[in-house]
Amino acid sequence: MNGMNFTIFSSILKKEQIRLGEPMARHTTFGIGGPADCFLMPASKEELRRVCAAAQREGLPFFIIGGGANLLVRDGGIRGVVISTGRLQSLRADGGVIVAEAGVATARTARFAMEQGLSGMEFAGGIPGTIGGAAFMNAGAYGGEMSRIVRSAVTCSADGKLHSYGREEIDYAYRHSLFMDRPQEVLLELTLALTPGDKEEIRARMADYDRRRHEKQPLEARSAGSTFKRPEGHFAGAMIEELGLKGYSVGDAAVSSKHAGFLINKGRATCADMVALIRDIQARVKARYGVDLEPEVQIIGED
Repeated sequence: MNGMNFTIFSSILKKEQIRLGEPMARHTTFGIGGPADCFLMPASKEELRRVCAAAQREGLPFFIIGGGANLLVRDGGIRGVVISTGRLQSLRADGGVIVAEAGVATARTARFAMEQGLSGMEFAGGIPGTIGGAAFMNAGAYGGEMSRIVRSAVTCSADGKLHSYGREEIDYAYRHSLFMDRPQEVLLELTLALTPGDKEEIRARMADYDRRRHEKQPLEARSAGSTFKRPEGHFAGAMIEELGLKGYSVGDAAVSSKHAGFLINKGRATCADMVALIRDIQARVKARYGVDLEPEVQIIGED
């Protein structure tokens, strides 16, 4: 593993929290990805802070992963350290706000808000991955997005120091936040500002969104949700469908027959397959419509 020293983490984490040569296919919703040299699973904000500081001191490159729901890892895997926020699971209500650690599932947070009679997260009930990942990329659906409900965030920088950000400082835009420009700054905790509402009305809205998702999206397949960002004035899925590409595949990477905006892993797709499919679609859309499709999924790692 290129002579990197990973033994430094054994003084911070238990043996079962450290995995060497861990296949990233186990940690992405696509089910695709080569091995990470070192995969770490801190169980608290303090452990995560210490892990980041140790990696920084040793000059080890590191990448942060939440639920792996918007991630495509190349077949050669990831050199250095991957730090998972998946064990940061604290979730509590405090008046009209919810405070959630980054590893809590987005859908679980939305259900918790409903149970507390708090409205504003209904759109997120079917978004895969973690709340940290959703805030990182400003995830959204059905007219709602994270930028509208995030009041503040606590992060850890590469040197292990904690920082707080208010909503305005996070610089939200469509599928973008400040944190996407600072990949070595780890989202630890989010405070979400919601509105008191009728629990049954909130439940009904969430059920309606859930029904629509099941009708239109390939939820049974391994995917990363919508693969492409929405280009201004167009819909990616509609253009791909008009090109007759539903069901089109490269290896086991395919355009969903249910929703052309979703690319899926039919079983044994490699990252090379998926990237080739993405590039093919981009070229065809550009040739027909003159539109540049930009992937919503983050592609990382080595070939």
